[in-house]
Amino acid sequence: MSDVVALLRAALGDAVSTEAAALDALRSDKSGQRTDAPPLALIEARSVEHVQRALRIAHEHRVPVVPRGAGTGLSGGAMAGAGELVLSTAAMARIRQIDAVDQLAVVEPGVLNGDLNRALASQGLRWAPDPASRDISTVGGNIATNAGGLLCAKYGVTREAVRGLDVVLADGTLLRTGHRTVKGVTGLDLTALLIGSEGTLGVIVGATLALTPIPPGEVATIAAYFPSIEEAAAASAAITAARLRPAVMELVDPIALAAILRHLGMPAAAPGSAHLLVQTDGSAAAGEAAEALAIITARGGAASLTLDPQEGEALLAVRRAMHPAMEQLGPVLIEDVAVPRSRLPEMFAAIRAIGDRYGMLIPTVAHAGDGNLHPNLVYEGDTVPDRVWQAAGELFEAALALGGTLTGEHGVGTLKRRWLADELGDEQVALQRRIKEAFDPRGILSPGRAI
Repeated sequence: MSDVVALLRAALGDAVSTEAAALDALRSDKSGQRTDAPPLALIEARSVEHVQRALRIAHEHRVPVVPRGAGTGLSGGAMAGAGELVLSTAAMARIRQIDAVDQLAVVEPGVLNGDLNRALASQGLRWAPDPASRDISTVGGNIATNAGGLLCAKYGVTREAVRGLDVVLADGTLLRTGHRTVKGVTGLDLTALLIGSEGTLGVIVGATLALTPIPPGEVATIAAYFPSIEEAAAASAAITAARLRPAVMELVDPIALAAILRHLGMPAAAPGSAHLLVQTDGSAAAGEAAEALAIITARGGAASLTLDPQEGEALLAVRRAMHPAMEQLGPVLIEDVAVPRSRLPEMFAAIRAIGDRYGMLIPTVAHAGDGNLHPNLVYEGDTVPDRVWQAAGELFEAALALGGTLTGEHGVGTLKRRWLADELGDEQVALQRRIKEAFDPRGILSPGRAI
């Protein structure tokens, strides 16, 4: 292994680091997990050529490589351990082109989501994926995990906003997929396959992104409170059933709401209160908000509506504060299941029952517009206890029983490997492994993750 590090240093110079503090930071991401030992070395790639050189050496010597962006992932996919190399693309952070006519942007993977949208705003454009981590997560990481976020029910997840990719394969080969055109069906859609592959098929070194105009007109935001999360979830399902399509529709259960308000230094809500946040945009925003407000009120919600953009952003900030609020509770295993939107009340009831059965706090938020829930299992100690994993397993079983999925947007990573076949079946898992082998025959890219 020391010979490999020497070869990397000869090829990449000071882009290779073995500094203890830097390596220790790579043992974890935002999932609440941590590896037993630090990785072998960190490669801070500054160019496509850096990535290619590093992978050629790793491929030749069969050394495992873990691609990493900002380290904000929530499934353990980017954390690295003994004998592994971390290949970071965070320093590749240039916006190479903004084409306002064709509504495209060409970027490097280390560009932060929020920085990209700030650069686009002056031209009336945006990149629609809107994860809660937008100010600290990279475009490359968003693509690698097919990130979703608050806006995806109306504007789609990352896969719908990527036209093409530049990817370096395990042996150092540079592959360009996709196109700049709106349509294109030449050959298999490798771009779609690579999006969400969690670093197992290749390392993203560039992306051609599809942009959309910032919606014109006013934005309407509703903040509503219900006596229980099940009632709030039923109201959100009724809004969907009424054929309304809010840009944002978020649920916050009483445990999560209390922690968030405490973290923000805001007045506490009434005991047991659950929160429903709805935001509409575009030319029909006011009318849609009025209909949503009527549904909420009819179902017993106490609600207020604002057309002020700054007040609306302040209300969204409550939801976006979920992760830092959870960090104040202690170590948290952050989960990510999705169910059909009509089954949200049942899933919240199942989470409550599991928490009661195990005697643990499970503060939960949900993207109600697409049925994606994030239960947070709070625990004590340096490692996730067995009982927490058992509770998580019951959460997954409940989601699958309701016609749902193990992960809506965070990915499988290392966190959910043991349950993969429960959803996909053995045949599909075997097929995915054969696809992985075609891209990475020596199995060096993100081994033991996702597939």
